[in-house]
Amino acid sequence: MTFAQAVVVVLALLFVVATLRPEWLPARDTSAPRLPAPSAGPATPAPAPDGARQNPILSYSAAAQRAIPSVVNIFTSKASGASDHPFRNNPLYQRFLDNPYAQRQENFSLGSGVIVSADGLILTNHHVVESADEIEVLLSDGRRTRAELVGGDPETDLAVLRTGLRGLPAIAFAAADDAKVGDVVLAIGNPFGVGQTVTMGIISALGRNQLGINTFENFIQTDAAINPGNSGGALVDATGRLLGINTAIYSQSGGSLGIGFATPVSTAQQVMEQLIHDGTVTRGFIGVEPQDVTPELAEAFRLPRKEGVVIAGVRRNGPAERAGVRVRDILIEVDGRPVANTAAMLNAIAKLAPGTTAPFRFVREREEIELRIVVGKRPPPQERRAR
Repeated sequence: MTFAQAVVVVLALLFVVATLRPEWLPARDTSAPRLPAPSAGPATPAPAPDGARQNPILSYSAAAQRAIPSVVNIFTSKASGASDHPFRNNPLYQRFLDNPYAQRQENFSLGSGVIVSADGLILTNHHVVESADEIEVLLSDGRRTRAELVGGDPETDLAVLRTGLRGLPAIAFAAADDAKVGDVVLAIGNPFGVGQTVTMGIISALGRNQLGINTFENFIQTDAAINPGNSGGALVDATGRLLGINTAIYSQSGGSLGIGFATPVSTAQQVMEQLIHDGTVTRGFIGVEPQDVTPELAEAFRLPRKEGVVIAGVRRNGPAERAGVRVRDILIEVDGRPVANTAAMLNAIAKLAPGTTAPFRFVREREEIELRIVVGKRPPPQERRAR
């Protein structure tokens, strides 16, 4: 009892002093938090909040070193001038006249590629090697070798090359579904011909399409710096596995503005396998001219829905016409898969094997109908333009 009374008296005195004479109490420095005393050993990191992941990576050197040996520089040359002139084979013209066609001229271009197999196969962009007469590959260890074109697909802008070298460092492929917006990525290539370069960024978006770059688009968007010369190079994850092939940039100046696009590894694998096996890519085709259903279009034509694809034209005697498809039909489903826009329609039809019969669901005059179409083979781009 005596101790309790003493404690009460002391607390009362402290309260009175703190209220009436606070200057009598010792001063405390509250301007900055106190730091723990230094210790000889490494500091133990504070535990992460519930649900948060600690990332111990302070450097991406291991990922870069894992992927760099698999990325190559590509040099191409194309004859110009002499092969186009009508008098190129006339010996008098070539001997006596001072003309720009007497000598063979060559244009050199730069790009990048990715080694995808130890026996010399390289994946790159189609536009890097398009119409090239000669292709030369420079490996990261300094070796140079000639390469030949196995096959190219302009509709996804992918191509496969083959070299005579063996035992090459093939890159590891990442799982397509592992990519998430916000993941760290590295872009590896040869921008502006300065030499192999690594840049870092994040995945800004997935599934970008309707950009007008390729026919079949499903791009990974990234803010990792991608510049001219990076085309065909590797976009890798934080462990050095291939996520995509750097393909294009959005730029008004020619330099990187933080908007780059890479073809995902899932698309690259499908195209690459067909190019290696057949030298070309086979896709389904029904022969229609599609147009997206927009809110304005739906209102103007009093369409019953605002999603799907309006059939604006039908190829004469094509698979669609033979099955009974009409202009102004609205395609809403291909082989059981919903169709929201033109990009989805093209991708869904392209996956169908030519010669097979698949169900297509349309809206015609506010009623749904199903037509079974015998899928044809998609013609090459030049043949479709000619028609």
